[in-house]
Amino acid sequence: MTTPAGLLLTPGAGANRDSPALVTVERTLADAEPPLPVRRADFPYRLEGHRMPDRAPVAVEHLRTVATTWADELGVGTDRLLLGGRSYGGRMCSMAVAEGLPAAGLVLLSYPLHPPGRPEKLRVEHFGRIEVPTLFVSGDKDPFGTPEELAEHVAAIPGPVTTVTLSGAHDMRGVAREQAVADAVAAWVRNVSDPQVTRGT
Repeated sequence: MTTPAGLLLTPGAGANRDSPALVTVERTLADAEPPLPVRRADFPYRLEGHRMPDRAPVAVEHLRTVATTWADELGVGTDRLLLGGRSYGGRMCSMAVAEGLPAAGLVLLSYPLHPPGRPEKLRVEHFGRIEVPTLFVSGDKDPFGTPEELAEHVAAIPGPVTTVTLSGAHDMRGVAREQAVADAVAAWVRNVSDPQVTRGT
């Protein structure tokens, strides 16, 4: 796999591109060796001042546009970009890749496997079409999916998967937890170009 040229990072449904979690990831990757450019991007509903998140087709099309524009600016194809984000944002990125948007990999933070208290309402139907390296970073007390549930369902992803479980719930708020998430992303990015990347924890 070629070295990623950048990470397109998107927020959860209740946040925007300036959320501390995303800013911490960007800062950490900027300080990494080698550094990795990060572009934080909002979805249309947030740009238009609405509170209700976009439906998947709208969000996915927006991601295609934003990824293509940034890749053009970097002088690469979208297959050189990592795509990802927190919760809703990460889910939309994973759907975009499953639907054919070329990417170098996925960075999924606090992936929402299902709504809290509704484990039967899974959001994993597209997992079988994800063939790129994928990182999941989740809290051990996340009501949107336990570590055991995540392990069960990521097995459907044909591409190489890395899962990192940290102490915390879905929001992973707080300077220490946000930094722990960012450090997990940075560690994975350092290894994502390695052809020996394997499914692990």
